[in-house]
Amino acid sequence: MKRFSLLSLFFHIIVIGAFGQSLSIVNSKCEYRVNPLGVETFSPRLSWQLRSTEKGVQQVAYQILVSDNPESLNNGKGTLWNSGKVYSKASIQVSYKGEALQPANKYYWKVKVWDNKHDSAWSKISFWETGLFTEKDWRRADWIAFNKMPDSSKLLPGEDYNKHTQWNDTLPLFRKEVPVKKGLEKATVFISGLGQFELHLNGKKVGEHFLDPGWTQYEKEALYVTFDITESLKKGNNVLGVMLGNGFYYIPVWQHRYRKLTLKYGFPKLKCLIKLEYKDGSSSYITSNNSWKTAAGPIRFSSIYGGEDYNANLEQPGWDQPEFDSRGWKNAIVVDGSPKLHSQMAQPVKVMKSLSPKKVYPSIDQSWVYDLGQNISGILEITVKGHKGDTIKIIPAEVANKEGIPNQKASGGPYYFTYILKGNEKETWRPRFSYYGFRYLRVVGAVPKGENNSKGLPIVENIEGLHTRNAAERIGSFECSNQLFNRIYHLIDWAIQNNMVSLFTDCPHREKLGWLEQMNLMSPSVHFTYDVPGIFRRTVKNMEAAQTKEGMVPETAPEYVQFGGDFRDSPEWGSSSILLPWYMYKWYGDKRILEQSYSMMSRYITHMGNKAKDHILYYGLSDWYDLGPERPGFSQLTPDGVTATAYYYYDLIIMQKIAKLLHKDKDAIRYKGLSEKVKQAFNNTFFHEDTKQYATGSQTANAMAVFMNLVSPKDENAVIDNIVKDIRRNGNTFTSGDIGFRYLLQVLEKSGKSDLIFKMNNRTDVPGYGYQLKKGATALTESWLGAHSASNDHFMLGHLMEWFYSGIGGIGQTDSSIAYHQVKIEPIIVGDITSAKTSFLSPYGKISSDWALGKEDFKLSVSIPANSSAIVILPVKEGQNILVGKKPIAQNKYAQLLKTVQGKAYIKTGSGKYNIEMK
Repeated sequence: MKRFSLLSLFFHIIVIGAFGQSLSIVNSKCEYRVNPLGVETFSPRLSWQLRSTEKGVQQVAYQILVSDNPESLNNGKGTLWNSGKVYSKASIQVSYKGEALQPANKYYWKVKVWDNKHDSAWSKISFWETGLFTEKDWRRADWIAFNKMPDSSKLLPGEDYNKHTQWNDTLPLFRKEVPVKKGLEKATVFISGLGQFELHLNGKKVGEHFLDPGWTQYEKEALYVTFDITESLKKGNNVLGVMLGNGFYYIPVWQHRYRKLTLKYGFPKLKCLIKLEYKDGSSSYITSNNSWKTAAGPIRFSSIYGGEDYNANLEQPGWDQPEFDSRGWKNAIVVDGSPKLHSQMAQPVKVMKSLSPKKVYPSIDQSWVYDLGQNISGILEITVKGHKGDTIKIIPAEVANKEGIPNQKASGGPYYFTYILKGNEKETWRPRFSYYGFRYLRVVGAVPKGENNSKGLPIVENIEGLHTRNAAERIGSFECSNQLFNRIYHLIDWAIQNNMVSLFTDCPHREKLGWLEQMNLMSPSVHFTYDVPGIFRRTVKNMEAAQTKEGMVPETAPEYVQFGGDFRDSPEWGSSSILLPWYMYKWYGDKRILEQSYSMMSRYITHMGNKAKDHILYYGLSDWYDLGPERPGFSQLTPDGVTATAYYYYDLIIMQKIAKLLHKDKDAIRYKGLSEKVKQAFNNTFFHEDTKQYATGSQTANAMAVFMNLVSPKDENAVIDNIVKDIRRNGNTFTSGDIGFRYLLQVLEKSGKSDLIFKMNNRTDVPGYGYQLKKGATALTESWLGAHSASNDHFMLGHLMEWFYSGIGGIGQTDSSIAYHQVKIEPIIVGDITSAKTSFLSPYGKISSDWALGKEDFKLSVSIPANSSAIVILPVKEGQNILVGKKPIAQNKYAQLLKTVQGKAYIKTGSGKYNIEMK
């Protein structure tokens, strides 16, 4: 009997263990990040994903525990919040509702869920650390600097730089002793260094960040970064060191170096708070003030636009270590800084990849060219050996002429790096505060190891290209049987990566500005590929800060330079202030961003209304860089007013939805009434009833009218037919530019004309993606022509990536779905494509679509994350059998054939993996 009981218990444990493992919690996040530091809200939003081996899993309830120590959670107690069992499907955007949070504190949490079958075990313990909520929380930390710029010398956006010539040649170092006299439990640094900073502790760099902090409208706000330095501190004396760079905070005027613009908010400065928490429960603080020591550093020139110069002979070895003698250093001075500081919550910029040269060859002036084989954003790292005082100049460039000589004609020059050797031993150096877009590195004043060196020049032992970008995780992938399309995907992807820093730039060289049209045009492609809600949120804040008192949202944010006319105020660009927050709600379920930015959005709508003439907007850049008879630039085929007014109408429709969602019913009624007037005016002004064409009948004019529902239902098919005729009349080529191309693709895809998308893009003989590849581009270029006279690293025309995911891959969500809670899988079988593998990590988990077309069958494998469901739409012929898991679909419990309409089968599934086959 006793043996039977033990055996029963053994099997009981096995069954319970297997049962519990069928549902688990993964990817727990707070404010979109795993274990984030510097959380700056009193009600952080929590999220988690469910993982199950079973199908049809739906969460029905959750319970969250939050504590100020992990031991309490291990004992099943939430000292700050026990949500209790909450009956809800919500597993994203769940707001903390516990006791008031304190600044600079660490909080621990875990969650368990119940689904429609059983309950999970508790998740692993996660945490978040709060930032500094108010100025008081900085405990009187000062902004400190090496030098103070007189107010009369400051130069803000919009001012005439010719009036200001003061030059700063000091990139300073700072050091502060950090004594630890008793048992340390935790140490945290909160720091902002303007324009950029690099943090050191006891002789080593803290973290892997590059170009901290992110760029902002400095006259209004700046960002600070939080670091946990607990493991780096030792008992006794420690030293915190800081290097400062200019960034966009100070752009020097220097006749021998390139600059796009000039800014002088002030000389480099920093603000810092160090919190030390001891094992006895006490805490102490060290703040930036005039007791910190400072001296000039070895960086002799640094410009975000011009490059960086470093003199290794000016190094002060050990400057960031306790034993260093700092008696020759002076005390820092207290200065003014940005009026508000906010936590940098987006992922930092980092070195993400190192590229070795593919080819090395001699060039003019006895220089040597190192070809990386790929156009990247970033810096270099060089290891050299030479004599004291030898100077090496490195000139990066993204293109080379027919003779192989790199040039910066289209990317902004002169831009270069110089390094002055200290001599004798091998020396390794990389720039710290400037970066460029480049494929080639031309080295002047040195020779590669092993080459003839009759002049005794320094020897380059090694040189690498260091690719820098925002460290946002890659969450999407695409691959198909068409190799040209695979190459196009990577062409676009490289341009996205190269323009992804603390914000999305237009290019990584001559401008580095946050041009905003891509935030509504390319963000659909980007959100499939990278985990970027942090960058999107920061972009929304940048737009809020850049908005004028009249309500205008400029075309660049932060607005570091006030361009004139249509280059400052264009609805196709400014509408990102409305569309990006809306997309964040649709993609991530982020309702809070709508609430926080509603004022900006409504003010921008008012601004457009004030500029409208009889409800038509006759201003803006229109379809920038379209393909017409002249050189690309201003719109050639679509007249003023069409794209701007179409955006105005679309913005009003979106604002109506947002107002309803936020229970602003009067606003919703007002926006609805105004949208109807704009629609009528648009059609009265631009629609030709006899030809069913809009304006000039350009692809952009007709496509935007269709996409934005400006076309009467009775005329929609005729307008689409006109688009098709124009494409075919032009030999299956497109003419749309920066603004219109995405809408052209969207209309063709949604109207079942993806065969034309395939034909337009599956070629290399006309301007487009394949044409750029044929000309040697390795990142998407600014012009459809792939010309060397334009930037060879823009992502503004990369809209085909969205079609790769949503068209060929078929991944999307239903119209009513938020955050991909109800997935739609509708792969398009087109052209010569016989297979495709596509995946995307949605807020609820990974969605994948893997299909193959055989001679006699079609197979589709899909994966739908737990707590989601899906509608799978497939082309079907009369009498075709649909099998799921090798059995007729009628026999499957979790996949249901809803209907077959117009050659399409609609299949409803729960979560899980499904192998669908049609004979």
